[in-house]
Amino acid sequence: MIENRAEQKEALETLLEFNVRLVKNMNIIVKELSGERLEDTEAFLNDIVQAMNWEIQVFNGTMELLNEDKVRIEKEMFNEKIKALSEAIAAKDDAQMAEKFTEVIPVFEALGVAAKEVTAK
Repeated sequence: MIENRAEQKEALETLLEFNVRLVKNMNIIVKELSGERLEDTEAFLNDIVQAMNWEIQVFNGTMELLNEDKVRIEKEMFNEKIKALSEAIAAKDDAQMAEKFTEVIPVFEALGVAAKEVTAK
């Protein structure tokens, strides 16, 4: 957990820079996993998962600040969506991964909105 409030805010500002790109790439991977797989889909998927893991770490380290004055992100719901996606990735089932990415995209969009709201204060 990131201890210092200023460090938490800085981490969220950094997250904002990456979040838009991550969400865009998640939408692209849904298309690729829905039957338009490319030569580099597997590498692209791995890059997206790494970026998601980084954002999840930032979320976990800044959750207190994100939800300070109101609940912006529900941790249980967030974790449920991530777990379901992780299981689909482990199963290597393209259709299931596409479905679970579709379900997790709004969670990462909400994380971006929450980060923007908190860093704007």
